[in-house]
Parts: sequence; structure tokens; C-alpha cells
Amino acid sequence: MLKRFWLWLGRLLGKLMLVLLVIGLGGWGIGSAYYSWKFSGPVSSEEQIPANEAAYTQGIIEDAIRVVEQHRENTRVLRDAHAKAHGCVRAEVTVQPDLDSDLRHGVFSEPGKTWQAWMRLSNGNAYPQFDRVRDARGMAIKLLEVPGAKLLNSPRNSQEQDFVMFNHPVFFVRDVAEYKSNFAAQADGKKVLAFFPSWDPRSWEIRHLIIALKTLSPAPQSPVENTYNSIAPFKLGPHNIKYRVIPAPENCPSYTVATPNTGLPNFLRSALYQQLSLDRVPACFALQVQRQNPDYYMPIEDPSVEWDESISPFETVADIRLPAQDFDSAQQNLLCDNLAFNPWHALPEHRPIGGINRLRKAVYEAVSVYRHERNAASGQ
Repeated sequence: MLKRFWLWLGRLLGKLMLVLLVIGLGGWGIGSAYYSWKFSGPVSSEEQIPANEAAYTQGIIEDAIRVVEQHRENTRVLRDAHAKAHGCVRAEVTVQPDLDSDLRHGVFSEPGKTWQAWMRLSNGNAYPQFDRVRDARGMAIKLLEVPGAKLLNSPRNSQEQDFVMFNHPVFFVRDVAEYKSNFAAQADGKKVLAFFPSWDPRSWEIRHLIIALKTLSPAPQSPVENTYNSIAPFKLGPHNIKYRVIPAPENCPSYTVATPNTGLPNFLRSALYQQLSLDRVPACFALQVQRQNPDYYMPIEDPSVEWDESISPFETVADIRLPAQDFDSAQQNLLCDNLAFNPWHALPEHRPIGGINRLRKAVYEAVSVYRHERNAASGQ
């Protein structure tokens, strides 16, 4: 009797597993066919601005200020994202000496030119947490003494050109409207509603949830081992492009990063300090661009879609070198905290484009002004 029961239960479970497998494969096939149809070209090479974008942007600014207030550290107001830095280090950005003439625009107009810069390496979360926690990792570069009128009329940043990136090729929202819904849910502490805003399955953002989970990646052994992406597109003269920065160890003396002690809360800072400050070994990267081909599905307004590298490969426009240096001092850490990075701190030849970049212009500036005013008022 018991034997027959177990045989019956085994057959039932086997059939159930088979049904689930068929449903899963069918769903995957339908999803693949749908996105193959949806993500097909051609696309526009011009920006398309929704009428209600300004209202959504104002709401996001209010939510961002709520977030920085929630994550205050004693009396100091932190950033609304990428609050924890592994370090701000001096960098040298050298334009490729044989750069294609078609890419010689803005800060890349003079082959062989070396720009002095600051580079900030960070975790993505709005609250400083242990480095071993899965998280996005960020890189921001600020070129110094860059002449010419900038897109933002800010005397403080009038000689700067910024590049802002993080370590995933795509973003987990498609536009400003979805960002408003997603960010408001997170600010309210209701993270599950960020991708499931209602009971209606048509409002669920499963693909974007998967992107968000992939973005929260395990920590590398060192911040210099990551690839960093602009995600959103930019102009480069007449071109629509995306940026990325990749490690280029072949351009520096050979160096092996020691296996980190992941039990330490700040082991990524320690790895950077070990290489640049103790071992006095520089680190190298390559700054690259990928041009839009509008005949294929490379949209400007949807940063959740990765531009196909097999159609439009990345091209190196500059080399980045972090020289051996001492950076982990109280004075430099305070300088790092006070640096404001914004992709709109830029020459017109590098104008940010697309909805997420238009959002950044307003939110970054509003949060930066609020944070600096609050910190100055508190004497921090």
C-alpha cells in the first residue's frame, strides 16, 4: 500500500515538473519572440520629450531629498546615491594620439592631450554599507581646467567636464515616468512595489527587475577591476554615443590584486590603497565610445536596452592612468565628499541626451545644492 502511494506521488510530481517545464519554456519562447519584435529597428536619432516629463521630474526631486534626509550620517547630509566612496584619486586622461578624426570633438579634439582629473570610485547605495553586500559600483571622472562655455551655468564647475558611469550596461527603468514610480516606492520603503506597482500584471516590470538584480553584483577584488558604463547616451559632436571605461592593465606595470578580506567593511578602499599608496603601482583604464546606428534598435530614450556591440563596437578615445599616490587622508576624503559630479558639467559637444539624462540635470543639481547648503549650515 505504502509503495503504491510513493509510486503515485512520484508520477504526480514528475508530471507536475514536466508541466512547469513546458510552461517555463513556453513563457521564455513567447517573451523572446515579443522582445525580438518590440526591440527591432529602426529608431529615432533625435530626442523625444514627453509632455508630462517636467512634472515627474519635480516629484523625483522631492523624493530624492527625502532619501538624503533618511540617510543622514549624524548631522552630515549624504548623497542620494553612491554615498560611500572607496576614494577620490588623481587621474590622467590622455586622448589617443591616433584618434579617428571623426571622433575629435570636445575634450577629445586634440590627439595626445593629457587632462588632469579627479576620479571617484563608489558603491551605489544611498546608505554606506559593507562592501561585501551586493551593490552597483560607480565611477565618476572630473576633468579639470577645461576651457569653454559649459551646459550648466555654474561658476563653481565652469572649468570642469564630468563623466558619470556605473558597472552595468543598462538601467532598470526605461523612462522618467517609470523612474518616478520606482523611486517613490523605494523612498517609501516599499521596494516590492518598485517593479509591481499594482495587481494588474500588465504593469509589472519583470525584465527591469531582472536588470536591477543583475546590477546588484558581488564586489570585485578591487574597484579598478570593474567595467563602468554611461548607460544613457550622449552627443559626441554630431554622433550619438555611449561611454564605457574598461580596465587596461596592459598599459601599466604588472600587478596582482591580493585576495581581499571581505570581512572588512571597507576592503575595496583597502585594495585601492594597497595598490596606489603602499605598493606604489599605478592602475590603467581605457575610455571608449559606442556610436548609435539608428537603423538598428539602439534607442536614445530607453536606457534599459543595450546597444548591440556586434553591430556597433566600442572605440577607444582616451587612456586613463591613476598614478601611485596617497589619497586616504581626512582632508582629501572631505574634498571627495564635497565634489559634485553631473554629466551636464560638460561642453556642448558632449551634451547628455535622453530622458534619464534630462532627469539627471535637474535632480543632481537640486540635490547637490541642498546637500551643500545643509552641510555648510551645520558646519560639516
